[in-house]
Order: sequence, then structure tokens, then C-alpha cells
Amino acid sequence: MRGGTVALMTTTTTKRWLRVDWPSTGGGRVPVRQYRLREILLVWAAAALPMGLLAWVVAPAVATGRGSGTWARALVLCLMAGLVWQCILAVALVGLEQRSLRWSRLRDALWLRPPRSPRTGRCGGWVWAVVLPFVVGFGVRQLIPAIPHPANRDLGRFLASDAGKAMFHGAWGWFAIAIAMLVFNTVLGEELLFRGVLLPRMRGVFGERDWVANGVLFAAYHVHLPWMMPVTLVDTFLLAYPTKRYRSAWMGIAVHSTQTVAFSLLLLTLVV
Repeated sequence: MRGGTVALMTTTTTKRWLRVDWPSTGGGRVPVRQYRLREILLVWAAAALPMGLLAWVVAPAVATGRGSGTWARALVLCLMAGLVWQCILAVALVGLEQRSLRWSRLRDALWLRPPRSPRTGRCGGWVWAVVLPFVVGFGVRQLIPAIPHPANRDLGRFLASDAGKAMFHGAWGWFAIAIAMLVFNTVLGEELLFRGVLLPRMRGVFGERDWVANGVLFAAYHVHLPWMMPVTLVDTFLLAYPTKRYRSAWMGIAVHSTQTVAFSLLLLTLVV
């Protein structure tokens, strides 16, 4: 059976019928279970609440000493810990669902396949070009001003300050840590969890508007950066929509990772 959805009956009376999506690309037939609403919200909370706790409670507590550099180091380490947790959570959820951590199963279950044209059915190749308009849109989105917020929580403003330049000048270790945080942010953490795990499993509750719900949840997840929530709603159309339309988490990863590239280049100029 290819494409569409099928229903599977569980063997216990405590479980209900589960709708399963069967990937029709790459020769895969990996079942993707549809989450109930409470399961979706639990996964969201498992990502959002630790990030809020780390940013607003743990980071201030461990930022010993004075100076914005000390605070920035604590915040970077705390946020990276939260993003690493999201990666672990994503792999654990899919590993339990598939009862396997083999790449062939994880790839299909996390939609880590080349984008597939909804019109022609073609995968990869020139289909990758469709990412370009979304990359441009994401770049324009960066120009939208955020709600006024604490200056010491603005990474861009910190990097432009004397303290930021002093922290990263010649500090290849902190450069590596910052790059790792950015990669977990746009590839292995947020995107893997929200577009790789949640989005393919939300259709059972939200139907064809699952990508809209996914974008709203992603915006609401930013409790560690609440001033970014309104702007992040735009990502519904730039990250969630192309991922759903082309059935590939690589779409969201590619668009979101332009942020990582930009910050990496900026950090490199400070280090050298």
C-alpha cells in the first residue's frame, strides 16, 4: 500500500485506533503514528518548559560574577543544554515509536528525505530550488523589529558590544560552543523536534491545517524569548508550510539554517 493513511488496531483495550501515514518516497514504508492532542501538547511542553526554566531561572543563578560576558556565557550554555535535550527527546520519541534507531527508519519517520514535488511527484534534484523563495522570505523576516526586550538577552546586540567582541576575540573554544548551539537550534533541536517529530504526527488532530497549528505551537514555544513570539508566527509560512507541502524536514532545516550561517560568519569576524 502506498500513500494515504491506514488505521491500525492495537492489541490492548486501553489504546484506540491509530492513523498511520505511509511515506511514498524513497521506497520507505515506515509507519508514523498520529498523536492525540494531549500528546502534542506534552511534547510541546517538554521542549518549551525546560528552555524557559534554563533561560529565566538557571542562567541567572549560575551567572556568577559581574559583567555582560559572564551572563552571556551562562545563557549560551543553558540554551545549548535545552536544545541538546530537544535532540535527545526527538530521537527517543521516534526510536520508541519505530522500535529502532536505524538510520533508514529514523530518516523516513523524521521526514529527513529529499523534498517531493506535490505536482510531479519528483524527489530531490531541481525540486530543491523551491527552497530559495523561503530563504529570501526568512531573510526579510529578520528585518521585522521585535518587541522591546532586555538588552542583555539580545545576542546580536551583545556581539556588537565591546563585551561581546572581548568575549569572542581569539576564543576558539567559545566560538565552537556558540556554533554547536546554533546547529542544535536550527538542525538537531528545534527543527528536528517541531518539523521532524511533531508536524508529521499532527494531521490526525488538525487535518490539512496541521502546518498552521505547528507554526502556532512553535511561536508559543519561545517562552525563553517571549518578545519573539509575534515575529515567529511568520515562520509558520516559511518553515512549517514548505516542510508540509514538500514532505521534507530538510526544507525547514535549510531555511532556518541560514540564520546559523549568518551568525557563524559574524562570530568568525570577532574571533579572528
